[in-house]
Amino acid sequence: MTQDTPTLPAPDGWPEALRQEFLDNQFNGCVGSILVSETEKLRVWHLRLPPGKRCNFHRHVLDYFWTAHNPGKARGYYHDGRIVDVTHHAGETKHFTFPAGDFFVHSVENIGETELLFTTVEFKDSGNTPLPVPAEMRLQAA
Repeated sequence: MTQDTPTLPAPDGWPEALRQEFLDNQFNGCVGSILVSETEKLRVWHLRLPPGKRCNFHRHVLDYFWTAHNPGKARGYYHDGRIVDVTHHAGETKHFTFPAGDFFVHSVENIGETELLFTTVEFKDSGNTPLPVPAEMRLQAA
């Protein structure tokens, strides 16, 4: 499948509001709360999730890594229907690679008692075309 594939069905068994948000956002390229830097080669995102909050569903198509800045607990909702709970520690870093046509769609919920803070770095020279990022998701210089 590629990022240009038809709409994926929402996973069975999820509450209707979550299924609809998945359908509405599965081509969302905003992989963080705010895009803080972008060059020809990369995008740097910050993701901030207070306890009890969840980010919108979004699609990863570019090679990337994320780093957790503090400990916390998260629940991931994935396009294949998986719901996965994880415990993060400060400095934890994970790398992902997406060959041409590969991707995943997910959302992250903070199920812990501390704010979750991540930095995500996407590499634009990956196997897929970068998804667009709306102007309002970019850090505006003061």
